[in-house]
Amino acid sequence: MTVTGVRGSARIVARADGRGGTALPVLDGEGPLAPRRTRSAGAEARVMVVGAMSGPLGGDRFTLAARVEEGARLYVGSAAATLALPGQAKGEARYDVRLDVAAGAELRWLPEQLILAGGSDLRVTTRAELAAGARLVLREEQVLGRAGEQSGRLTSRLTVRVGGRTVLDQELACGPGAPGGWDGPAVLSGRRAVGQLVVVRPEFAEAPVAARMLGEDASLVPLAGPAALVTAVAPDALRLRGLLDEALAGLG
Repeated sequence: MTVTGVRGSARIVARADGRGGTALPVLDGEGPLAPRRTRSAGAEARVMVVGAMSGPLGGDRFTLAARVEEGARLYVGSAAATLALPGQAKGEARYDVRLDVAAGAELRWLPEQLILAGGSDLRVTTRAELAAGARLVLREEQVLGRAGEQSGRLTSRLTVRVGGRTVLDQELACGPGAPGGWDGPAVLSGRRAVGQLVVVRPEFAEAPVAARMLGEDASLVPLAGPAALVTAVAPDALRLRGLLDEALAGLG
């Protein structure tokens, strides 16, 4: 008997409602992905993505897409961490995220951590396409294994484009079977948690951030466009979140 993985998808569309707020004309989920609207904060609509079942497991295919139209403001979080697990199906699991933000719109994409349980094999691709004049705060956090557990394998690619120009395109591979050196001093240096924070603001085009270290385990660098990247490593998820939150607060 051939075992195949689960297919799941979710789609979110945010649109200015003409009264100073943001409407959600599309808020759909299938399979294990269930987006739910929560209480708005001023002009910003808020959505939490709820995992309706465990996963992603081996062979699963998840897709999550969000579009923020001109003048709209959207916050997307998740109700809990995503736990990648081994499954009965052979092969890697996939989790694809596609974000589109129009001119004059703003997206805050702040999900909880991704945890790679021992034996899991997950490929994540996140692609953000922004028009000129759009705003974005995007956070990704990866935790290598649960407490006392060896990490699963992760391949993660993050691409951000602004006004048709690529400002960031990076890939991270870690865990068993990843290319050598991923746990060495040039990459994770023995840390179990790694995260990225991308901030896109039109004003960065005229006044880019200055590259600098943020303590021993985080750095801030300007990107080739109105954007900045914070990269951090930490011994655990709690410390990682603190580093990224501190960096975001420092950017104003």
